[in-house]
Amino acid sequence: MTEYAGRLRLGVNIDHVATVRNARGSAYPDPIRAAKLAEAAGADGITAHLREDRRHISDADIEGLMGALALPLNFEMAATEEMQKIALRHKPHAVCIVPEKREERTTEGGLEVAREENRLAHFIAPLREAGCRVSIFIAADARQIEAAHRIGAQVIELHTGAYCDFHAEGDLAARDAELERMREMSALAHSLGLEVHAGHGLTYETVMPVAAFPEVMELNIGHFLIGEAIFRGLQPAIAEMRRLMDVARAEG
Repeated sequence: MTEYAGRLRLGVNIDHVATVRNARGSAYPDPIRAAKLAEAAGADGITAHLREDRRHISDADIEGLMGALALPLNFEMAATEEMQKIALRHKPHAVCIVPEKREERTTEGGLEVAREENRLAHFIAPLREAGCRVSIFIAADARQIEAAHRIGAQVIELHTGAYCDFHAEGDLAARDAELERMREMSALAHSLGLEVHAGHGLTYETVMPVAAFPEVMELNIGHFLIGEAIFRGLQPAIAEMRRLMDVARAEG
């Protein structure tokens, strides 16, 4: 069984630095520069999602990140043959398998693992053999967690989007129920020997309750931090998130 984490790791997602760059079709702002600033601000890893439509991160970005980063790269990708080939060529530290629909604005919900166990088991096997840590992005649902364990994933990342949405809408009862569900599912995943990560939509207001889960070893946060960087600067925005995570972890 995986041991509980000490210091909670922070993975900074730089996708939306690339979104701003692509809005003008220019060479800036540079996601690789953002990754280096994130490292200086206390990030423990960098997350980048190479989408099928290349709406933000590009193939060249992945190439550049692999060459420039001292931090581990968490490569988010759909379970497609194209993405598998790219991951096997670069061999990033971690590969996170996420659901992806062309029409969505951002990743909506978790991956349906239970209905596709056989396909996903065969899909991730070469990635594991290449030395990548395989993570599955899923909802806080026992059926999906148990399926992720059966197919050989080493990590699950719990989708925190519903919890954050309920908070933003002011539906505190639903928010607290979702938080409790995530707490229970974190414990279940840990009991199965899975490493537990969490992310999607986390802000300064919502991060601390999730960061306090003792089973969670890493949070991956991006859109909020890139938005907050407009007002604070990227390094101070990340440093404040890092501080809140550390306080939550210390208080338990």
